[in-house]
Amino acid sequence: MKLTLRVWRQRNPKAPGAMATYEVDGISRDMSFLELLDTLNEELILKGDDPVAFDHDCREGICGACSLVINGDAHGPERTTTCQLHMRSFKDGDTIDVEPWRAAAFPVVKDLVVDRSAFDRIIQAGGYISVPTGSAPEAHATPVPKPDADYAFEHAECIGCGACVAACPNGSAMLFTSAKINHLNVLPQGAPERETRVLDMVATMDDEGFGGCTLTGACATACPKGIPLPSIAAMNKEWLRATRKVRR
Repeated sequence: MKLTLRVWRQRNPKAPGAMATYEVDGISRDMSFLELLDTLNEELILKGDDPVAFDHDCREGICGACSLVINGDAHGPERTTTCQLHMRSFKDGDTIDVEPWRAAAFPVVKDLVVDRSAFDRIIQAGGYISVPTGSAPEAHATPVPKPDADYAFEHAECIGCGACVAACPNGSAMLFTSAKINHLNVLPQGAPERETRVLDMVATMDDEGFGGCTLTGACATACPKGIPLPSIAAMNKEWLRATRKVRR
């Protein structure tokens, strides 16, 4: 395959950015999109040019690091992570636009790399449970009803990639935050921090500059792990419940 890549290049956060055009030939349909970028970078290095900076880690669809906007879609045309997107999803001769996440809370570091530490700060605000030190408790010491366990596992699948933010026209982080809150709040282990968790995490989310949610549904459509849109409504109920309890 021969492809034309239009890639966002930005030397640093303060420098102006622009799209740069590259021709890449000899691409296998079985390559992942990240391998395409590897091939491009090998050619750039051989020419003495600066390679394109992009985030990646596990390349197995687990870590969420490989965050790119491809032809206007978060992670590209398939509902998967960029590392699991293969070139057979494109046609020979295609022109592909590659950009970083576009959100005020995710400032560009260089080229396709953005700073997603705002997600870390949301987690630090309440995405944990308090446990006593010492030996691990027995697995069956705290029974969890299967519907609650299934619900928790469904939300625990969130990998924090930020596709929900990139896809949202408002740059909202409601789907990510709701996944983390609902995962812990439904479990008995998360009960001690149930109210403070939702209040602190939502407040931190707002402080980080994410946009408001208008339930367009773009976040759930883009989520590679299928976190459902009703997760946001469940978080809002948790927030209202905690707010009323605090006021009492």
